[in-house]
Parts: sequence; structure tokens; C-alpha cells
Amino acid sequence: MLPLDITAASNIHVLPLLAQDAELAVVYRKLLQLDPEGLRFAAVLRNTIDQLLNGEVTGRYDWKTLFKTEKTHAGTLVEINLQREFTFDDGIDMDYQIAGIEVDCKYSQQFGSWMIPPEALGHLCLLVWADDYKSQWSAGLLRIDELWLNTGNNRDKKLTIKAEHRNRILWLWHQQELPENALLHMDPDDRAAIFAAGSGQARLNELFRRYQRRRISRNVVRTVAQQKDYMKRVRGNGGSRSALRDEGILIMGDYESHRRIASDLEIPVPREGEFVSARVVEVSSLSNRPSAMLDGRHWACALPDEAPATAPSLPSTNK
Repeated sequence: MLPLDITAASNIHVLPLLAQDAELAVVYRKLLQLDPEGLRFAAVLRNTIDQLLNGEVTGRYDWKTLFKTEKTHAGTLVEINLQREFTFDDGIDMDYQIAGIEVDCKYSQQFGSWMIPPEALGHLCLLVWADDYKSQWSAGLLRIDELWLNTGNNRDKKLTIKAEHRNRILWLWHQQELPENALLHMDPDDRAAIFAAGSGQARLNELFRRYQRRRISRNVVRTVAQQKDYMKRVRGNGGSRSALRDEGILIMGDYESHRRIASDLEIPVPREGEFVSARVVEVSSLSNRPSAMLDGRHWACALPDEAPATAPSLPSTNK
């Protein structure tokens, strides 16, 4: 039986297609079975964009700074990285076989600009879109029919889908949250101050000092540090954790003990490969502010007018 909760309400009118197209229904069910909430899919798209930016080497964080050839290569990387993540079988005529059914994969950074090759006619296409500026992504399925395509074509005879027929796309996940590119979306003055800080360690300190209570991905850390040992620059024993303690700043990672602290403080909880920093102050056990117990005392996120004090120690980890 097909699930009734189809990501977007706009999909309801496509329900008959699931009944009419058995292969579409099978691939749809299989993909949702593999990734019910789209979290794995979103991670692949985030990592692919970061792979193209290659911030550790280039210091880049903005899609617009990519070379034309790199942008052209994005679709191929999305296709490859999705196959690696979900171990899709190689297709015979199309990119993949999903549940034994041929499926082509097309990615576009601009919504609706998927380029459909002539050989995809009659086949299912997995249409993928991600926009780092909007921090959104979508993925849906469409059986390619010549009637749905624009008549104009490019040199490779690839066609685009007519705007009026995009409602035939069966969305698996539509306008979902793409993990945020912190450097792209932070205040420009903060970003400038971070990159002007000098050494890789100084830049990381400034990052965690200025971008608090927000998730910071490992790739952002890598881009700011531009050093092979970037993780060492975050930890204690000379890294940002120890450097910022006197300012009352905690840096929580994706360890379960750190995640619990973030949850208790009611700030974003670090996901895998992420960090969240926050300045804290000691509060009374009777305080009604969200607080975490550390070093036998209660700590809450500092208010702007509260003077900084040395932060408590975070629970030790094996990482």
C-alpha cells in the first residue's frame, strides 16, 4: 500500500499516476524506504557542494566563485555521490537501476532547468535541485514524455521540462532544508573579520566567537582553518575550546554528551560532523532559564549584558 503522506500537498493530484505507473510506484516506495526523512539525501547534496568548493584548499564558500567547468561537473558528482550513498545498481541504458528499474538522474542548481537527453524518453528520471542561497533542496520522479518537454534544444539535443508540466513531478522531498552553509549566510562583517584574523587558529577562534548558537559544519571549519589538522584546532589543549574558555564560550561537537548539553541549553543540537558554540554563565538552580549541569553547577546561555566568566569543562570524549 502506498503511503498517503506525500511530502507536498501539491502531490495529491499525482496520486493517480502511482496507480497507473507500477514502476514509478515501486521506485517511489524504494527511495522513501531508504531515506524516509530525506536526511541522507540532504547530506549528499551538502557534501557534494562542499566537495566542489574545496574550501580547505581554495577558501571558497560561494557557488558563484566556481569555474564554469566545475558547475558543469556538479550534476555528475551528484549522480556519483547518490549512487555511493545508496548503492544503487548501475543502469543499462540509464544511470541507475533502483529496485531493478532503470532511472536517470538529473541535477540542476536552478529549479526547473534539468536537461533531459533524448535517450531518457520513456524512462523514469530522478530530478534533483539544490540551492545554497535558499538553503533548500528537492527531489522528485517523472516519467519522461516528449509532450512534457520544450521543443527548443541545445547542441546536445537535451530538452527542458515545460513549466506547465512540472506539476507532473512526483515529489519525494520538496523544498526541504539544505544544511546551511554558515560562511555564505553569516553577516558579511563577521565573515570579513573571521578571514582577517590571521592564522588558521585565530580564524577558527573568531568563527566560534562570532557565530554562536548556530550549527557550524566540519567543512566550514576546514574552509576557515585551511589546514590539514583542522580538527586539532577545534579541540582543547591549545585549540579553540581552550582558547575561548576564558570568554565563557563552550564549543559542543557531535558527541552524545555534548548534544545533551546543547539540548538542555535549548540551542541547536550539533548533528554529525557539526559544532555549536555558545557563551554561558553560571545560574542558580532555581533559575527558570534553560540550563545544563556542568562541573556540578548550573549554566545557561549568557545574556548580552552579562559579564563573561570562565566556561566550565565539557565532558571528556574519546574523539
